[in-house]
Amino acid sequence: MSNDTPAFVFHQGSAPVLLSIPHMGTHIPPALLTRMTPYAAQLADTDWHLDQLYDFAQELNLSIVMATHSRYVVDLNRSPDDESLYPGQNVTGLCPVDTFDEQPLYTKGQAPNAQEVAQRVADYWQPYHGQIQGELQRLHSVHGKVTLWDAHSIRSQVPRFFKGQLPDFNLGTVNGASCQPELAQQLLAVSTSAPGYTAVLNGRFKGGYITRRYGDPAQGINAVQLELSQRTYMEESLPFNYSPDLALQVQPYLRRLLEVVVEY
Repeated sequence: MSNDTPAFVFHQGSAPVLLSIPHMGTHIPPALLTRMTPYAAQLADTDWHLDQLYDFAQELNLSIVMATHSRYVVDLNRSPDDESLYPGQNVTGLCPVDTFDEQPLYTKGQAPNAQEVAQRVADYWQPYHGQIQGELQRLHSVHGKVTLWDAHSIRSQVPRFFKGQLPDFNLGTVNGASCQPELAQQLLAVSTSAPGYTAVLNGRFKGGYITRRYGDPAQGINAVQLELSQRTYMEESLPFNYSPDLALQVQPYLRRLLEVVVEY
């Protein structure tokens, strides 16, 4: 596949925090797009506008790695062997073939085979994870400890994954395995104190592959996933516009969460 578009964008900071945004990418190589359905081209399952929502991150001196390619090309928050994060539950895979609404991504007979999946992992997945691993190591060597903040967003209602409306702040620490409990409780306290919003720790979204792979609190590496409800900052249907008025209300709490992480 073409590598004309880099797999990620990176900004190096000095604070002991790495902000990862693996699902904000919207690029699909043109040759691949011709094999996909019109519905796929809407990119409905993108974690839209998170670069804009977290635009304060550089002010906090965070390192930032952001994906450029769509999760429809390869899901950077899945295991490279495509092992399910939630065995027995309905989930999307490493190179998904359908959307969250269970609409097909490919026209008949055009889904990727094993060789193509392996190539996508080599072209896009491995560079992104190599950057995460290298930057965590660098920050850890400087500070003695580091936190990975894995930023996500999702529509507030996705029946495939859960019933009813999702809480606004969905914090995940893999049931405490990826993050010191004290830090997790501080983050939950910030989220639950935000008026007009709801929050949960280790609910439906406990943390994806990135959180599980890199979180190692015993070695001074905390990892936290935040799955933010998109209703808090954008239009959840086409054309998926950013809503500045909504965003301005939720941003102070996002900033405070990351300030807590920096201070910890």
